[in-house]
Amino acid sequence: MADLAPPQRSSRTTTGTAVAARWRWRIFAITWLAYAGFYFVRQAFSVAKLGILEDPGVNTVLTEQVLGVIDAVYLAAYAVGQFLWGMWADRFGPRVVVIGGMIGAIVAACVMGVSSALLVFGGAMVLQGLAQSAGWAPLCKNMGSFFPVRQRGRVLGLWSTNYAFGGLTAPPFLGWIAYSLFDDWKVAFFAGAATLGVVLVLFVLLQKNSPRDAGIEEMEGNESDGSDGDAAASGVASEPRGSGLALYRETLRDPMVLTLGAAYFLLKPARYAILLWGPVLVSRQLPGVDKVGAVLIPVAFGVAGVLAPVVVGWLSDKLFGSRRVPPCVLALGLLTVTLSLFVPLTATGSVPVMIAVLAVIGLTVYAADSMISCVAAVDFGTDKGAGTAAGLVNGCGSVGAILGGLLPGFLSGGVLFTGFAAAALLAGLLMLPHWNRRPRATA
Repeated sequence: MADLAPPQRSSRTTTGTAVAARWRWRIFAITWLAYAGFYFVRQAFSVAKLGILEDPGVNTVLTEQVLGVIDAVYLAAYAVGQFLWGMWADRFGPRVVVIGGMIGAIVAACVMGVSSALLVFGGAMVLQGLAQSAGWAPLCKNMGSFFPVRQRGRVLGLWSTNYAFGGLTAPPFLGWIAYSLFDDWKVAFFAGAATLGVVLVLFVLLQKNSPRDAGIEEMEGNESDGSDGDAAASGVASEPRGSGLALYRETLRDPMVLTLGAAYFLLKPARYAILLWGPVLVSRQLPGVDKVGAVLIPVAFGVAGVLAPVVVGWLSDKLFGSRRVPPCVLALGLLTVTLSLFVPLTATGSVPVMIAVLAVIGLTVYAADSMISCVAAVDFGTDKGAGTAAGLVNGCGSVGAILGGLLPGFLSGGVLFTGFAAAALLAGLLMLPHWNRRPRATA
């Protein structure tokens, strides 16, 4: 009977590999959907702004400047949460953090739909910021536990289409419900909350923190190479080690993580200005466009943003050998040029030109954004500190995003986009010296 042993072992191995593959793509799907779902609440305020500014019952209090301040308050809370929740995900697992964030986001959206009182609105936005920040870093860690380093450029690049997809589909969906079906800007908040509620139920049913939680002790293809990044390359999530402060101290000793944080701080304002103020920016440059058109035109920004992470992830793995910096630097260079030309090009009043410019900005900003905030942050954080590193990098970006939410309410388009172009150029220059840097697990 001894001659039957090898086939039995092979069968078990084949079965284990198939089970591991199913779990990888199940986690990919549910975490992708989870973060896209957050955007249906996050984008509700952006859609509601058009109605708020034309509503005589509230626009004397909720002026453009006040809306900018509210965005800044939201983003400040979001930044605080990023620094906190990534560390919590490393210590307690992504599941509890993400579920708590979804519940908080739904509650905050419902409050904003019920009351337009300034203090209530502002308080709900603080809760919304803290809740929204519970998504990205924990979900990045969740994905990193199931996929090895050599695949992450492509896999996390594809996975990172979640926030571009959310930014693309949420505004027209919410705008259609709020303005075409109900003609009431408050409905945008309720529609977003209902959508995320459905996603929450699916997440509770389908998500697991790690291969070990899914009943898989070892995942085929996640071999160890003996480096410091072994845990990141392994499909088995390591147990949390050390205190939160110890994780932060260790993460802060990596100069690459600090560089990513600084670059993301400089990049994020441009993306969030268009994300949060896109319809208003379009209306300023194209005053003949109605509200629905102003909501739909920035869709070009989101469409290009969906494609960008896929392309840049493939390039980083295949063309640049798991080096994450080269495609970032190239994207930041093209972004700098396009941002500097935004006002002269869109001054023509042409809708096709506006769509084309927003598409190029979306392609370049999301390419750099997805690589910095997800793939590179998880790679250089390693498994033990992947959530902490992603949270730190995204926290720095969220501090910069405060400017993206605040400045469009105060600055003209020329000054605004010139500043964004300068910031993108500086981000590229900061990353350039790390052109050949690779994660330790692939060195």
